[in-house]
Amino acid sequence: MTCDPPAPSSADAGPFVRFDRVEWDRLASRTPLPLTQEDITDIASLGDPIDMREVDAIYRPLSALLQLYVDGRRRTTAERRAFLGEQASPPVPFVIGIAGSVAVGKSTVARLLRLLLSRWPGTPQVELVTTDGFLHPNAVLEQRGILGRKGFPESYDREALLRFLSGVKAGRGGLRTPVYSHIVYDIVPGRWMSVGRPDILIVEGLNVLQPPHLRPGGRPGSGVVVSDYFDFSIYVDADEQAIEDWYIRRFLQLRRTAFTEPDSYFRTYADLDDDQAVTTARGYWDDINLPNLRDNILPTRPRATMVFTKGPDHRVETLWLRKE
Repeated sequence: MTCDPPAPSSADAGPFVRFDRVEWDRLASRTPLPLTQEDITDIASLGDPIDMREVDAIYRPLSALLQLYVDGRRRTTAERRAFLGEQASPPVPFVIGIAGSVAVGKSTVARLLRLLLSRWPGTPQVELVTTDGFLHPNAVLEQRGILGRKGFPESYDREALLRFLSGVKAGRGGLRTPVYSHIVYDIVPGRWMSVGRPDILIVEGLNVLQPPHLRPGGRPGSGVVVSDYFDFSIYVDADEQAIEDWYIRRFLQLRRTAFTEPDSYFRTYADLDDDQAVTTARGYWDDINLPNLRDNILPTRPRATMVFTKGPDHRVETLWLRKE
């Protein structure tokens, strides 16, 4: 199964406009690039290589585009308040959602955008929240018999995430999110991350573009969903085989690093040889991550504002931008 773009062809792009890498790169001259290679190296995810050329060709134009979206939202808000005679209040944060499969490079995209956007003129405050902090604790998942489905929509405390985003959009400060540890593979009791009142909030996670739940008979459900709070969203896409390769490569690297920590949930995997590690990683991919991608994550791709399509070398090859 191939992760095809959200439109059948460039001639029939539906609600999206398509840019290939060369076309998109031509936009780069419209904004400065306030980053160094050292910045890029510091934020690259494990097994997700990125270099200055990629940042210059893809993320530099994206930064300029996002600034247009942010400025446009601020103008619309100011004009609406003037029309309605509302009193001035703190600006509402602009929220960016980033979705995609495990191992596709969402975290690198999120951290890179945070750094780029925070270096705009005026130095806006940019916060990053991952939905890992809104996973139910392992004890709850075990009680419900779904520990093996961690990362699936039902494994998240959706109501807590919605309350948090509602508070963000209400302009409230002093918000906080639970802390998740990838070492212990669980929520850390009593630890929280504070989120003030940022100018821009980036929310990264597997299922952040999920639509309302279907009712019996396949009818759409009602109620608020996470993406209702997004002003812009990005789906990071790639061919299934490429994502599987990246997942296995990352597993092998973690076997030599994080898995060796004394309190690692996966400590026993640190002693696997290469063949055993590949077999184990492929089992996790086939049993958990691939079904989640096909059933829950990939179907949300058409709901994004922008879709990155990566090649097997992690380089973005095509971009699809929703028409306004």
